[in-house]
Amino acid sequence: MTETLRTLRRAAEARLTEAGVDTPDLDARLLVQHALNLTREQLLFNADSPVTAEQAAAVHALIERRAAREPVSRILGERAFWSLELSLNADTLDPRPDTETIVEAALDALPDRAAPLRILDLGTGTGCILLALLAELPNATALGIDLSPGAVEAATANAARNHLGDRARFRTGNWGDGLAERFDLVVSNPPYIPSRDIASLDPEVREHDPLRALDGGADGLDAYRAIAAQLPGLLKPGGTTALEVGIGQAADVAALLEANGLGVTGIFRDLGGVERCVRGRNDR
Repeated sequence: MTETLRTLRRAAEARLTEAGVDTPDLDARLLVQHALNLTREQLLFNADSPVTAEQAAAVHALIERRAAREPVSRILGERAFWSLELSLNADTLDPRPDTETIVEAALDALPDRAAPLRILDLGTGTGCILLALLAELPNATALGIDLSPGAVEAATANAARNHLGDRARFRTGNWGDGLAERFDLVVSNPPYIPSRDIASLDPEVREHDPLRALDGGADGLDAYRAIAAQLPGLLKPGGTTALEVGIGQAADVAALLEANGLGVTGIFRDLGGVERCVRGRNDR
């Protein structure tokens, strides 16, 4: 019997269901499209078209990677975030929709989106937060810092890919160490998973996201202590910070900001209702 796109896709869905993948139908569709270079419409309208042995092998190879719990975004090498398409590499965290909460909270604090703002992103990774902000703030410029040269390379490429390279710069560094400039807005999605909880994370996260982008130390708050201590010297008077936080960490992070002289101006929930972002202001 000749294999068709329809039967190939159904077999892919069955394999991912067997492997315990949460969204086998969606993941199978995306991987079939990618392997065969098809649009969604082409996949649907040509469902009864035959596939070659080589095409089937290409699909099965990707499906087996997903069955081994490699995330679809890692297999595709890219992820959609905000209005952007971002490339990933082994040194970058895979951006999640929850992180868009930071972008929303930061934009909500800005009275004039046309102002020539300066933005700092600490632990920039793919550059997702910084680039999403630049996409909404036409006269802003930004600096992204990351400890990993590989992340800096990815962020720089993502800026160019999204036509924002003329307003974004990236460099290696340890949080805000050595920066003399002050910024209107400082954002960060630092590592916040307590070290003891790393082993219990889903394999998509534990085995594929870089450990240093996940591990926040014994209580998950090590990065926030470092960043909060630097914020008074990084923010202009009246400047805003927006920080992503893990489940149950919002109150502790708010307290760290207040202990370093910043006012807390809001705690924002993600689409799942989790307190995901703490926003503060330098009132000095």
